[in-house]
Amino acid sequence: MLLRPNGLARAAVRFRPAAFAGTFIALLMTVAIVSACGILLESGARASIPPTRYAQAPVVVAADQQIRWQAGSGEGAYEEAVRVPERARVDAALLERLAPLGWAVPDVVFPVRGGAGSAEASGWGASAFTGAALAAGRAPQAVGEVVLGTGTGFAGDRVALDTPVGKREFRVVGRAGGTGVWFSDAEARALSGHPGALDAVVLFDADPERVRAAVEGRAQVLTGAARAVDPRLAGARELLMGLGGSFGGTATLVAVFTAAGTVALSVGQRSREFALLRAVGATPRQIRRIVATEALLVAPAAGVLGCVPGIGLAAWWFGQLQAKGAIPGGVELAVSWIPLVSAAGTGLVTALLAGWAAARRPARIRPGQALAAAAVERLRPGWIRTPLGIAALAGGAACAGLAATSGGDDAANAALGVVMLFMLAVALLGPLIARACAAVLGLPLRAGGAAGALAAANSRAHARRLASAITPIVLAMAFSSTLVFLHTSEEQAVRQQQEAGLLADHVITDPPSDARGGVAVTRTSVLAMFGKGPERRLQSVSAQGVAGDVTTVQDLGVREGSLAALRPGTVAVDRSLAESARLGVGDRVELRLPDGSPATPEIVAVYTRGLGLGQVTLPAADLTGHTTAGRATELLIRGPVPAALGAAVSTSEWTTAQNTDREVNAWANTVMAAVLGGFAAVAAANTLVMTVLDRRRELRMLRLVGSTRRQVFRMLRWEALLIGGAGVTLGSAIALATLFPLTKALTGAPPHIPPMLYAAFAAAALTLGLTATTLPARWALRRGDSP
Repeated sequence: MLLRPNGLARAAVRFRPAAFAGTFIALLMTVAIVSACGILLESGARASIPPTRYAQAPVVVAADQQIRWQAGSGEGAYEEAVRVPERARVDAALLERLAPLGWAVPDVVFPVRGGAGSAEASGWGASAFTGAALAAGRAPQAVGEVVLGTGTGFAGDRVALDTPVGKREFRVVGRAGGTGVWFSDAEARALSGHPGALDAVVLFDADPERVRAAVEGRAQVLTGAARAVDPRLAGARELLMGLGGSFGGTATLVAVFTAAGTVALSVGQRSREFALLRAVGATPRQIRRIVATEALLVAPAAGVLGCVPGIGLAAWWFGQLQAKGAIPGGVELAVSWIPLVSAAGTGLVTALLAGWAAARRPARIRPGQALAAAAVERLRPGWIRTPLGIAALAGGAACAGLAATSGGDDAANAALGVVMLFMLAVALLGPLIARACAAVLGLPLRAGGAAGALAAANSRAHARRLASAITPIVLAMAFSSTLVFLHTSEEQAVRQQQEAGLLADHVITDPPSDARGGVAVTRTSVLAMFGKGPERRLQSVSAQGVAGDVTTVQDLGVREGSLAALRPGTVAVDRSLAESARLGVGDRVELRLPDGSPATPEIVAVYTRGLGLGQVTLPAADLTGHTTAGRATELLIRGPVPAALGAAVSTSEWTTAQNTDREVNAWANTVMAAVLGGFAAVAAANTLVMTVLDRRRELRMLRLVGSTRRQVFRMLRWEALLIGGAGVTLGSAIALATLFPLTKALTGAPPHIPPMLYAAFAAAALTLGLTATTLPARWALRRGDSP
């Protein structure tokens, strides 16, 4: 007999399409997930917006909006960078250096507030590149003169404006189009709050190369598309690349992992066919070639079709982020062949490798033993996967211990290792774990009568089949619970810290610069240095600058030191920051202020409520000239609000507004949980359907020996409950092993798991198992209603 592996593979796909439907669905979803994450990653790498303010500026000299440093050592050294929290500026001394090279125009932008509301102010020299033109009057030339936007004043009027250096009165000398406010260049620099620094220097009729030589690396020389100096663009790049890279990497591992399990299950279910082929003379090479050909027939089609939902998912995700303001309107979704081909290639390689691994045993077994080996499930643990599984289990336990004794980013990184290693252990040790679950959970099943006893016996005898069904449910439960309950834990901690730590009765947002009667607070972010030597890294942390006695309006929960010692040159920090940086009272912490300026203040206090109120507390004087707004963002008042200060909100209203500001993070976590959990749930249903359909002969045999339909379905329901219960239990254990050390490090408290939400997750897993088992069983038995 002449065996043609390619023809056998085509015939198998053609005449038994149901056997390959599960593999096709798993690979299609894998390609969809991988391509969506790849599109987001590429969109972040290519993100750009056209210049707006500097569209008419030929050459712009501006500060690098990222801080860069060398990490690692020796040949392994590499450069890392982090975006400054607010606008970084250039030294005003550069203006004199650049003046001989062309027409140099200083540019400063800062907010002012008048009777008509807030507006953006700058020097009149910026009109040379912004296009602002006088509609009436003349340009400002002397101190105390101002040009207002159309409809906000008339020449000769006197207006009071609240600037970063205080309230001033100005004489209106002209009106211009738009809604801005313009002063003379010299006065604009004085009013900005940072007279020694400029937002940028714009040059006309200058050679960019000569300008680069003149700045000597102290600033960036921007031309062309690089003139789009927009901090939102850098934030959008980080967000998209983080989603496509960090989350995409995890999602890709989960997707490939699940697809490989489905392919292996599909090949394993056909062991009897391969045994027959070996018995009639097929060689091991021909068996492997059949499996490879089947993969080549199914995977490319799944790859092509999977790119369509992948593009749709990426477009929806991108659009939602843009609608929520996380991505500027000018950034566009980049869809090219690179992520699509990469995703399709990933699906193909996954199918080939998983099929090859699953076909190794039926291909190499002796022909005489093939049929006997295919008749019963192998009980002996694999000599490769079992040691690897034990190693993964030990690694997960070690990472859990490391996360429990670490803080901040170290705990987060270790916790990610916990969930990944435990998931790998579940996959590798699946048959052993399934057999243990069947033994433990089978005890109560035996009390369920004949159907329960039969379900328990089936589960013990087919541990590999049981493991294939349990693993996707464990994936769905572990990842969804970790992402969602991490967010609920952080929200709970923030809310509790704000409620306990806010002693003020009222909060005035964006108060006037001359406001009195409370403690002025400037909310911002700073960069803190963690680690020592080549392992150093900068991380953004929330900060507040306080003007006044902060203890009268906030109870930060001081654990060490005293806030009474807080003065310029000192700082108080949250417990998590101190533990991560391994610092305490009396040490100096290396910071970068909001504009990137370095500072090394001395720690005078360590407190515990930084997650809700600010991880770093500085004197407001140390932030002067280093923030974009240049003024306090809030005024905390204890007692009645003076009428002159205007409207105020209660601290409970302020807390609610702060929670609303975190909606984007909550939404992102929910979407990531939905993507991973949904994929794993569909994979679990797919696996269960494949398993039940493969048991058609077994189920019909039960009917032939006298079992009723009701008894068969009761047995299947008990099996589904065993599978769902084992998946929920193992997934919950992995999630708790990840969440406990992580939330302890981040919030100082155990995880907050809303009972109803957890019950919904567990009920969904059990319902999924019951539905995916019962429906295909009805179809399988529809021709066997009578014994």
